[in-house]
Amino acid sequence: MLIFAIESSCDETSAAVVENGRVVLSNVISSQIGLHRKTGGVVPEVAARQHVLNIIPVIEKALDLAKVSFENISAIAVTEKPGLVGCVLVGLNTAQTLACIYNKPLIKVNHIYGHVYANWLIKGKRTKKKEDEFEFPIVVLSVSGGHNDIILMREEKGANLNSRVQDSRVQDSRVQDSRVQDSHIQILGRTLDDAAGEAFDKVARMIGLDYPGGPSIQKAAVNGNPKAFNFPRSMMKNQDFNFSFAGIKTAVLYTLRDLNVNEKNISLKLQADIAASFQEAVSDVLISKLLKAAEKYQAKEVHLTGGVSANLRLREILQERLSNQNYKIRWPSDISFCTDNAAMIGAAGYFVNK
Repeated sequence: MLIFAIESSCDETSAAVVENGRVVLSNVISSQIGLHRKTGGVVPEVAARQHVLNIIPVIEKALDLAKVSFENISAIAVTEKPGLVGCVLVGLNTAQTLACIYNKPLIKVNHIYGHVYANWLIKGKRTKKKEDEFEFPIVVLSVSGGHNDIILMREEKGANLNSRVQDSRVQDSRVQDSRVQDSHIQILGRTLDDAAGEAFDKVARMIGLDYPGGPSIQKAAVNGNPKAFNFPRSMMKNQDFNFSFAGIKTAVLYTLRDLNVNEKNISLKLQADIAASFQEAVSDVLISKLLKAAEKYQAKEVHLTGGVSANLRLREILQERLSNQNYKIRWPSDISFCTDNAAMIGAAGYFVNK
């Protein structure tokens, strides 16, 4: 089954063709990072206008790389929410138009579920290797600039999420909505204020680093001391699975004020130490919550996903803490599957939709 997918919830315009929810035949991403670096963050109206310019060329390239046409496509999946409203509407309206023109089922996908299923994606042909199959229950940490969630996945009774094949002919052209068909996915906790990725962006700006903050802080932290500053680990010891990163952002601000420095006069040494200490604190909270959920729900696997899952220190801490435990660790098989992309929307549309 071939699903054509569109993603435009923030500042990446993406289109992809995904086979049977796993194999990525194409995944074209047009990023606006260079455009928004000038303002230190995404300007919603500017992002939406850029999507309008990018969407058709991206769709054409995705079809061309996959060597398919819409006649070969079984269904069209698209991000419905959450996201910047104007940006989401560009992709949604385009997908609805294509579904109408080509008489294809339209699957509306929750963007967060897209990140959850990013770990299902494989470049090239799928093999029958054991590592390609998943063991449930799975606890997922999905963390990016816009959301921060701990998610429990259970395999549905009577359904094999590893190998489900759908017949699009029984769907007619009605819209399928992932919001009401996700009983095997349960959100255990989420951020109460800033998401971790958002905190990375804001702290990076405070210490004079470029947007996006995640890669910039990771690069600066290599030369820093992660114990230089003892930034707060908010809610880490709470029994629930919610997050709060507003406090650590404020702690960095006050540290800079106490030292009488700002983004313009900060030294490279202090910049590196703050970056390393901040990265360590955020990673500590994220991994602690993830492992607490994995233990409580007797998970067989623990997954990292979302833009922040590309952070090498976050991955390293997870591996260190699980070195003597029998969990399967997964994160996206390709760096392009960490950030917003349409292939993950195609996977989610395939697996979540019944």
